[in-house]
Amino acid sequence: MKLAPITVFMFRDSEGFASAISQALSSSSFTRLEDSFELSLEGYGIKDHKASGNVLHYLDNHRSYKVSIVIMQHYEPPVLACALNEVLNKIVGGDPSSMPTLLVPFLVESSKVKGNSKSLRSDESRALTYGIQIGQITETMQTLLKKTQEPPSSLRIQQENFACFLHFVRVMKLPTFFLIGQTSQYLDNKSPKQHEAICEIGEILASSTGLEFSEDRVIWNPKKTLKEIKEPWRDLYG
Repeated sequence: MKLAPITVFMFRDSEGFASAISQALSSSSFTRLEDSFELSLEGYGIKDHKASGNVLHYLDNHRSYKVSIVIMQHYEPPVLACALNEVLNKIVGGDPSSMPTLLVPFLVESSKVKGNSKSLRSDESRALTYGIQIGQITETMQTLLKKTQEPPSSLRIQQENFACFLHFVRVMKLPTFFLIGQTSQYLDNKSPKQHEAICEIGEILASSTGLEFSEDRVIWNPKKTLKEIKEPWRDLYG
């Protein structure tokens, strides 16, 4: 799978986080190309699903890939692990010298963030974004470390896609940087800073990739849930 040296990787979600970020990121300097992928999962004994998604590439005037944005379809366990493993193997399967740095943003419900997670008030100036670096540190990661907050050692994020992704990049030793924001980190649930949490992640990504972020293009309509749904599969990934 051909990707740029800097690749943003997201999962398509029902609440529209991946769409909000990808639509708000753009560039007046690069040419944008759209692509898609569909990978068989029959090797895992899965015949009714394929690992699929869309890819946005940003190319410079010399047609060199500068930034890619991968948006993978949503899958439930255990198909999730098989599909993600297949996609990451396709990324690893290329030239090791051209291994991209993966930037993986997540917006997680505060109820799924355990440990010394900070809850911000609506009058505080910035959304809180944690940064987690995995694998060999790159120049892009060094920039991101300065723009995000180091999570406390006790922090546990109980979200299936994150746990699965973290497990695989650790095993594969892929240079990866997670950006973690929270949807309910503000004490005032009606605060417009729920929207700002997304914008903070978008602005950090833009400043680290050479893209531009437009807050006006962010559309965020999260679904209301009546109760928490336990994700028993997350224990598989430690």
